[in-house]
Amino acid sequence: MTMSSNSAGKKTYSAESANPDTEAGASGSRAAVCVSGSEKVPDGDDRNTAAVAGDAAETTELRKIIHVDMDAFYASVEQRDNPALQGLPVIVGGRPNGRGVVAACSYEARVFGVHSAMPSAEAGRRCPDAIFVKPRFQAYKQVSQQIHAVFREFTDVIEPLSLDEAYLDVTGNTLFGGSAYRLAREIKLLIRERTQLVASAGVSYNKFLAKIASDYRKPDGLFCILPEQGESFVAGLEVGRIHGVGKVTEARMHDLGIQTGADLRQWSEEELAREFGKSSAYYYRVARGIDHRPVRVSRTRKSIGSERTFADNLHDRTAMLAILDKLSEELHGQMRERELASKTITVKVRFADFSTFTRAHSLAQGVLDAASSRRALPFLLDRALNLRQDASPASGRDGTSAGSVGSGHRRGRRSGVRLLGVAFSGLVAAGEERPVQLEMDWPES
Repeated sequence: MTMSSNSAGKKTYSAESANPDTEAGASGSRAAVCVSGSEKVPDGDDRNTAAVAGDAAETTELRKIIHVDMDAFYASVEQRDNPALQGLPVIVGGRPNGRGVVAACSYEARVFGVHSAMPSAEAGRRCPDAIFVKPRFQAYKQVSQQIHAVFREFTDVIEPLSLDEAYLDVTGNTLFGGSAYRLAREIKLLIRERTQLVASAGVSYNKFLAKIASDYRKPDGLFCILPEQGESFVAGLEVGRIHGVGKVTEARMHDLGIQTGADLRQWSEEELAREFGKSSAYYYRVARGIDHRPVRVSRTRKSIGSERTFADNLHDRTAMLAILDKLSEELHGQMRERELASKTITVKVRFADFSTFTRAHSLAQGVLDAASSRRALPFLLDRALNLRQDASPASGRDGTSAGSVGSGHRRGRRSGVRLLGVAFSGLVAAGEERPVQLEMDWPES
């Protein structure tokens, strides 16, 4: 394989080192997104033309977007580093006899219906032979750095979504004759060679379809959705597989008779707005294979938070405040390391019956310092506790009185607080605004 350089100054290999791929995603009428770096948007009456061309009409050049997503990342790292775990159902997260959740799981565990964010206790019931492993985030971060180093060999236009997932805009890369599909295959090979881990990749002319494509043939998937295929491909998708449609929205769409992308496309933007509000424009566009969003090299983090789930429910307000204060202090430390500051603090309280209440306070100007945040915590906690009491009947669902959280009445696993959390949002670069004194002036809601 011979070395050369492309117009972006990145390391490349000669195009003749790879044969044209003939998988279904890249066969037939081969558009520029998968083959030529010089082809343009096809002429004709094509409703996808605006999306293919980009945000504005001044260019007709195809975008070439790759979405790379590691397969069962945390669990795969654990299996790689401990060969005894290979081929076994591995769950990374809390223990099944505790209150933690699944952070990730191997494909061997997924066949039992285990998935991320599932309570570990439920995962243990579904997969009794599962091996639970404590997360090693520093190890995952080191592997992530290796993966992103591979990305940077081919493009500087990278939008990281998490440690194991990113969008790449390779429109300007001339490797393999400009074929983004072959470039994605090369990225997958290099990741496996350097980390012994498997990635899936999706290739298309916009971010929405690239992400759909990366999930289409997991694990170890590689799939391309061509410009002329975009609208018809979405038409055949179940709405639950459309990125951005959550469980609640999916159920609502089903109630309205919207089962597939084709059904969604039958609705006008005005009709969707009446049912789904501000999300309607997004649903209208993606149903037609349209996504104007560029790959953003710098993604601004909007919030940072931390939660604590307790083995035994908390009833004492003083103990709750101590936990919240510690979480707040830890988050301020993280923000200092990242040179960030916050304009909004939020307290989250989840009760034994899983009812959850939050209270937040935002500053019109300035940012919160650690002392201001600490002073806000008692007010926020009390408001969240009061919201629970206001929302509960005289006797709560767990059989306890509505005001028993801090009173010690009928204390046990079926009463009290099971989770506390603190989050800071409205993040800005530290130094942009000076901290101001927080005033406790709570609007009624």
